[in-house]
Amino acid sequence: MSALLNSSLKKEYPQKEVSRIGFLLLNNFTMIALASAVEPLRMANQLSGKELYDWYTITENGESVAASDGITVTPDTSINTVPKLDTLIVVGGVNITRSYTRRQVSWVQSLARKHVNLGGVCTGPYLLADAGVMDGYECSAHWECIAALQEAYPRVSCTNNLFVIDRDRMTSTGGSVPMDMMINMIKRDYGHQLAASISEMFICDRIRGETDYQRIPLRHVLGTAQPKLVEAITLMEANIEETIELDELATYVGLSRRQLERLFQKYLQCPPSKYYLKLRLFRARQLLRQTSMSIIDIATACGFVSSPHFSKCYRIHIGISPRAERLGHGETEFENVLLTPDVIEDNPVQADISVFEVPSLRSSRALYEAQYEPTYGSVLV
Repeated sequence: MSALLNSSLKKEYPQKEVSRIGFLLLNNFTMIALASAVEPLRMANQLSGKELYDWYTITENGESVAASDGITVTPDTSINTVPKLDTLIVVGGVNITRSYTRRQVSWVQSLARKHVNLGGVCTGPYLLADAGVMDGYECSAHWECIAALQEAYPRVSCTNNLFVIDRDRMTSTGGSVPMDMMINMIKRDYGHQLAASISEMFICDRIRGETDYQRIPLRHVLGTAQPKLVEAITLMEANIEETIELDELATYVGLSRRQLERLFQKYLQCPPSKYYLKLRLFRARQLLRQTSMSIIDIATACGFVSSPHFSKCYRIHIGISPRAERLGHGETEFENVLLTPDVIEDNPVQADISVFEVPSLRSSRALYEAQYEPTYGSVLV
């Protein structure tokens, strides 16, 4: 990294106060959602060699809480004793409607009145919606609860995005997606270089964005009442490169072509041919964003007879060309930005190790342990 770039980073991202983030652990919260949200904060501190973020786990009374995997977690504090927060993230899990109390809801409402940033991961956004703090905001949540959330709270604008950062609210689906949400938050706070370096440390192929969608399992959307439709779409998904004729597809599932078309029109509001095309274009979009395959190879892999035909279909249905899709999400956006040893020698990080002699905060202890890692302080912010 050049000295000029170092200087520009200092000017663009001046030193800020430590951002304090609380994680409210609901009963049966999912451990992976919590870990995915916390770890990017730890890595931001490690890579910068500075305490950018501090975090606290919170329960209602400060008592231990069991995660959905049965592991019991002892929190750092309770809702009565937690230090002043900049952000609170509600970590949900299974059986969300029975996992929180009215006291927790009231506390979240009080934080909203104090203009604390609020977030939720996995099914945590359900509590936020119940508290009324998501009214007028876009909201994402795990596909298992998003339909129920939208029905129960019509003032919330539910989306199928992996995560949403809408003003002072941020909500995320479950699994590893909270990591993407937090990395995007860090990118907003400290820039692309730090965010991309965190992604590399966690072996992420790419930083997923707000425009990416969670894929809702078909059986959840349609239920078990339409096994023929589920079977037909399963066959479509298994035959992307070498497509199946619709007459043949109907025969495989024991229907006439007319019956198959009526089924698709009734439950998916489109003919089977259009649905099949969208499946192939969705696969193409994944390959364009996540691989270095040539456009002609992607066209072939997704069942298109030629590259021009593929490009035309892609532009009509997706709105941009395959080439533009790749330029917007290509490898150059996520190129290796970790400092090399040579660059580190030219730009040594002057970390004040003395501040870590007696670490007290959780983030300080984690940073103290990380100071001997080879990547410690390797990203200037």
